[in-house]
Amino acid sequence: MPPFPASQVPERSRRGAGPAGPAGGPDKPALFQGFVWAYGNAAASIAANNARKTRRGRMAETSCRTCANYTYNPAHSGEHIMRQIAVVATVALLLLVTVHPRAQAPTLNREIAPMLPVKQIAYLRASNAESLDHFACGGGNQGHTGTSIGMSGDGQTLAVGAPFESGGSRGINGNQNDNSMYAAGAVYVFTRNGNAWTQQAYVKASNPGVNDHFGSSVALSRDGNTMAVAAHWESSAATGVNGNQNDDSIPQAGAVYVFTRTGTTWTQQAYIKASNTGKADEGNTPGDGDQFGFSLALSGDGNTLAAGAISEDSAAQGINGNDKDDSALSAGAVYVFSRTGTTWRQQAYVKPATNEAGDLFGFSVGLSYDGSTLAAAAFNESTSGRGINPPHDNKFGQSGALFVFTRQNGSWSQQAFIKGSRSEPSDGFGYATSISSDGNTIAVGVGDESCLTPGIDPPGCADDAPPGRGANIWAGAAYVFVRNGTTWSEQSFIKAPNARPYSSFGARLALSGDGNSLAVTSYLEDSAGRGIRPPNLRQFLIQEVFNAWREHKDEAEESGAAYLFTRTAGKWTAGAYIKGDNTDAGDEFGSAVALNDDGHTFVVGAHQEDGPNNAVADSGAAYVFAY
Repeated sequence: MPPFPASQVPERSRRGAGPAGPAGGPDKPALFQGFVWAYGNAAASIAANNARKTRRGRMAETSCRTCANYTYNPAHSGEHIMRQIAVVATVALLLLVTVHPRAQAPTLNREIAPMLPVKQIAYLRASNAESLDHFACGGGNQGHTGTSIGMSGDGQTLAVGAPFESGGSRGINGNQNDNSMYAAGAVYVFTRNGNAWTQQAYVKASNPGVNDHFGSSVALSRDGNTMAVAAHWESSAATGVNGNQNDDSIPQAGAVYVFTRTGTTWTQQAYIKASNTGKADEGNTPGDGDQFGFSLALSGDGNTLAAGAISEDSAAQGINGNDKDDSALSAGAVYVFSRTGTTWRQQAYVKPATNEAGDLFGFSVGLSYDGSTLAAAAFNESTSGRGINPPHDNKFGQSGALFVFTRQNGSWSQQAFIKGSRSEPSDGFGYATSISSDGNTIAVGVGDESCLTPGIDPPGCADDAPPGRGANIWAGAAYVFVRNGTTWSEQSFIKAPNARPYSSFGARLALSGDGNSLAVTSYLEDSAGRGIRPPNLRQFLIQEVFNAWREHKDEAEESGAAYLFTRTAGKWTAGAYIKGDNTDAGDEFGSAVALNDDGHTFVVGAHQEDGPNNAVADSGAAYVFAY
């Protein structure tokens, strides 16, 4: 993969002791910089020519692919050229570092971040792992919703959902060998002692049911003692808190369960349903559930809960409108609950001011530490405007939007309507949403965004789809927004350093509590590399040559990757490119992600990982990293 985006090459390669570019004269440090310049610019050519990936059902694979007027020839591609340049560059670097001491420490542009010393510290699996359990699920595709990993602020407690687990037991630490309820779902709680992780609890719903998908979304409080778990296809018609759990009249109605921990013992505290669960089964008319719990967020103090229901149908606008209306199909809604002591109650029924049918409001949600700031995305919102509070229209279908709400004295109001600065139709802005503890930084994933220019705030970045491929190539992106007082602005637009078609970068992301670390995953990324990119530039270039050759000979389609970014003084830089230590095709590493408060401990899910020796297909795994 490309080591440097075009905007992040060493400074002397562009304005050093010779003309910009590789012709740096006889000075060896300039020559050194020239090779890095060539290597970095080859990275840009990779992005422009890298329409080579095959996805299930998207395009047929041939040795020479022709699509309309676009012909792909591997021998003439940017990646082929890049590999040739990489070999020359690395040889030159080895020679120069040996013979010229100044070449060992080139002057680097401020934009180049020192690679963080990240290391993998744990590989976790369920205690009863079985095929198709999808432990650590939460990919961006519709069939695998939510983000089924939660981490406490201190990084000592981890909760991982397996929404396709089939155990029929109820409550805490029941019979793990019972497989009587397909896809009832389960959650596994792990705790850390040093770098050693142990499973503390096997958690099931109090009313497990077939296809409930308990564990599709999981959230933990900062201290790790309160846990919220969604089962977005639970089918009870109950409304409110602690209603009738034994009713099954509304398929896919959805429910949220709250658990608390005292010492090492977990107990269920509440069974939570929306105030307007959905339409019940009426003879020949099947029930129509709202998928309450499709998204989930818990405040850091554990006392505020937000749950999205993307199939909710009310045309109401604003706060606490008419929730009995069903005239806006799949407009979506978000429900906010608050806890006093041990008692939960619904505090607000939230709709955006521009609420419309089909917007899927509540696709992703986030809450600040005290629960007073709520971010909620409408994945299919269609306004063509960009930036903060643009005029509403319906000209950019499925471009997506983010809405920010604030709470004062128990009352909620909309603070901002946010669109990306490069918003386009079908971007899906709002695939994922994460918010810092103080509520002043929000990251938004755009898994269907189509620009192929890599890096942070790259210039231009128009849609780069090759002719004949169509506009949407699912490269993906992430945006970061910040708040000053009550005013929001866009801080950064982030692309993968190896931006490629059909990678869905940004389908999952997470901010640290302090807002200064951001993990973004690309669960369809195809590199066969393993482990973490080394921090030393020379080692990195050497490894990249061998990785490029290995990837060329042995690609790992949809193996997945994660990227760590850090912020200093308002500026974001790339910190690490991360793969599991057992990368394999189809693992979808990056299906879920979570960070602790300072961002130094984080976990990445791979819901289709197959276990040791690939013996348990799609059972799933979670990888814990630290630095």
